[in-house]
Amino acid sequence: MTESLVIANEPAGVTAPRVLVFSTNTISDPGIDLAGSSHMHYSPNVVVISLPCTSGIRPAWILHALQQGFDGVFVASDGDECSYLPDCSERSSRLVAEAQALLAAEGIDGRRLKLAAICSVCAAPFTKHVHDFCAALAELDA
Repeated sequence: MTESLVIANEPAGVTAPRVLVFSTNTISDPGIDLAGSSHMHYSPNVVVISLPCTSGIRPAWILHALQQGFDGVFVASDGDECSYLPDCSERSSRLVAEAQALLAAEGIDGRRLKLAAICSVCAAPFTKHVHDFCAALAELDA
């Protein structure tokens, strides 16, 4: 979909998809920061935006990101650990379903959106999720 950085140690012309990550200040951000400070590798084309709570994401933001050139959007959810709302997981699931409907209406493949719970010590799971998501996005664009 967009210009991307060439992936090191990959065949010529292979590029990393651009991924926007919506993260939360107190739950998933520390896990993502830990991945970086532990020098765990994930694509340099991953951009993280922090929010107080996953349920604050608007489906239109996801659509807008994809329309503006991101290849995928990853929602690093609080899961059941949200300090703001007891029903954050349910709200987050609903907003992803709404976003999927928006994407379908615009003819955008719903596999460009991923939701996963990322905890404050989930550095390795975060990097695995991002790596797998980037690989899936690359196959969509192949």
